Amino acid sequence: MAAIEMSHIVKRYGDGFPAVNDVSLDIADGEFMILVGPSGCGKSTLLRMIVGLEDITSGDMVIGGTRVNDKAPRDRNLSMVFQNYALYPHLSVYENIAFPLRLAKVPDEEVRRKVEESANILELHEHLQRKPANLSGGQRQRVAMGRAIVRQADAFLFDEPLSNLDAKLRGQMRAEIARLQRRLGITTVYVTHDQTEAMTLGDRVCVLKKGIIQQVASPRELYEQPANLFVAGFIGSPPMNFLPASASGGKLDTPFGSIQLDETRASKVGDRDLVLVGVRPEMFEDASLVDEALLDKGARFTAQVDVTEWLGDSQYAYIPYESSPEAAAKLKELAQELDGDQLRTQAIVSIDSTSRIREGNEAEFWFDTRKIHVFDPQSGENLTRDVEAGAELTRQASEDRKAQVERARAKASA
Repeated sequence: MAAIEMSHIVKRYGDGFPAVNDVSLDIADGEFMILVGPSGCGKSTLLRMIVGLEDITSGDMVIGGTRVNDKAPRDRNLSMVFQNYALYPHLSVYENIAFPLRLAKVPDEEVRRKVEESANILELHEHLQRKPANLSGGQRQRVAMGRAIVRQADAFLFDEPLSNLDAKLRGQMRAEIARLQRRLGITTVYVTHDQTEAMTLGDRVCVLKKGIIQQVASPRELYEQPANLFVAGFIGSPPMNFLPASASGGKLDTPFGSIQLDETRASKVGDRDLVLVGVRPEMFEDASLVDEALLDKGARFTAQVDVTEWLGDSQYAYIPYESSPEAAAKLKELAQELDGDQLRTQAIVSIDSTSRIREGNEAEFWFDTRKIHVFDPQSGENLTRDVEAGAELTRQASEDRKAQVERARAKASA
């Protein structure tokens, strides 16, 4: 196992375009780091530079205390799992897993022992004599993971390994990868565009935009204390709502009424002609279903419901609202950066599945104003971010994961 340290890493192609732009990131020994962002943000390029499949234009890549910029991939002792499995179709599962050991001329008895250990970990023992064509997508991905395990590498690198699987298999494989990483305690770098994978797997998540790091933190810190508009909009499903507002005297004037800020946040925001108020969908509720004790801790408003979506255990309502041309242009720009398309200005609100609110009708909603964020539309900065509270969330997550790894190792050795 080894720590990975990146210092001012740049990848510039022949046309001068910086696919990765001045990235500095330290990944601790045994840490599970997620690289996430929309298409073209540079996450896969950065991963390929770690493993040596892409040249580094400038900066230093240090693995286990050794600078590896000029080392070939085979000399970096890293194991990579690809999106398309990269299995040899003419070889059995056993020989696919054993392949890196055969290249290293490992004795047959040791090959057998390591392959069987890997197969037991991944529950592949009954498939060892089958060919990849006869396996399911999830089984093939486990074979690719088994091949990575037997190498006893310093780090695992995953390049969107679950994107070819259906939704059910993705959920199962997420759990398998998390369980495997905790058991082995090996440094892992995982690239994905799926923020659900990012939120459920990583010790920390690095959010990238156009080759530049936006924020590195635990999933919970990213969710509760996003650094800017981009991170706030990317993390969360459905995404955070951004309401245009003006700020004056500690109050925000939004399309859904006035919001009174507490003294601390009011001092950070000040008086501004235009801000964007971030409210996550789950902060809303059907006002008729809110506990009386909570009503005074939020704001109520009445709005016309455009569309409702009932999902059994939850329900969403879509509420259109009027926006200034300046705010609408900013929201459209943000949607494009997030690989989306802003068709109209609307809020997505999550309400209890028992709510009788229906589309086409007016309804009264409530939302928790204690958890809103206020953003500068020009710089994207989160004006109300509590940096200390966010850092504490990441520290707690780090301690929790270390304890989980220790328990997993103890269980495996028992």
